[in-house]
Amino acid sequence: MNTVESRHNFIIEQIEQRGSIDVIELSKALDVSEMTIRRDLNELEKVGLVRRIHGGAISARGRSYEPPLSLRSNANKLTKQWIGGYAAEMISEGDSIALDVGSTTYEIAVNLEETRNITIITPSIPIASLFFGRSDVRLILPGGIVRPDETSMIGNLAHRNLELLYVDRLFLGVGAVDSRAGLTEYNMDDASVKQVMIKNAKEAVLVADSSKFEKIAFAFVAPFSAIHHFITDKEPPKNLLNAIKACNVIVHIVNEQGNYLI
Repeated sequence: MNTVESRHNFIIEQIEQRGSIDVIELSKALDVSEMTIRRDLNELEKVGLVRRIHGGAISARGRSYEPPLSLRSNANKLTKQWIGGYAAEMISEGDSIALDVGSTTYEIAVNLEETRNITIITPSIPIASLFFGRSDVRLILPGGIVRPDETSMIGNLAHRNLELLYVDRLFLGVGAVDSRAGLTEYNMDDASVKQVMIKNAKEAVLVADSSKFEKIAFAFVAPFSAIHHFITDKEPPKNLLNAIKACNVIVHIVNEQGNYLI
C-alpha cells in the first residue's frame, strides 16, 4: 500500500470513517515515514479533501463538495472496473442505453468495444469520446452547458433534449447512497439531468461502489423505488440493504471473490 494513490485512498477512507486522523497512527498503519504522511496530507489539503490540524487532519468535505473527476477516477479503480465489466454484460446488440456521467459509468463504456449496433445517449464528454470513431454506434449528446473539469453537460438545453429521448436502460451514477435520504448528488444541475434520464428509462441500473454507502450529498436525485438494479462491490449495511430491498431492487455484488445476487 505504498503507492501514492493507495495511501491517499486509505487516508480518505479512514478520515471519512473516523472524522479525524493522526500522523503517527497513519505512519504505522501504512509502514511509511511520518514525513511521507505529512506530504500526503498536504497534497490532499490542496485539493480540498482534508484540513490539516496539529498532529493530523480532519475532513474538509461538506455535502456540496464534489471531489474532482480526476481524483474520483483513480479512487477504487479496480472495483469500478469490476462493476463496469459486469454492467456492460447487461447490454445487447440493438439496445438503446443512457450512460450517466461518472468514473464508474465510464468503465461500463470502456467495456463496450465488442458490442455492436447500439444507441448511446450520454451527457458525459469523456464517455462520448470513446465512441467518436464507431460507425456501428449511434451516439447522441444532449447539448447544454459544459461543466469545467467535470466535462458533463447540464442546463435547460440538456434537460429539454433528454426529455425527448426514451431508452431501454439507464446506467446511473450518484455521489452518495443513504438508507434515509436515498440517492443524492453533489451538484443540483447534475441531479436534475439524472432525474429526467431516470424518468425516461424503461429500466434504471445504479452503479456505485461501497465507499458511497450511508452517505448523503447535497442534492436529492431519487428514491430507491426509481431503480431496478443496484450493482456494487460489497453487501450494503443492514439498514441500507433493508431500505433497498423494500423497493424490490435487485442487488448485484461484484468483487474478486465472484458475483452473486441478494
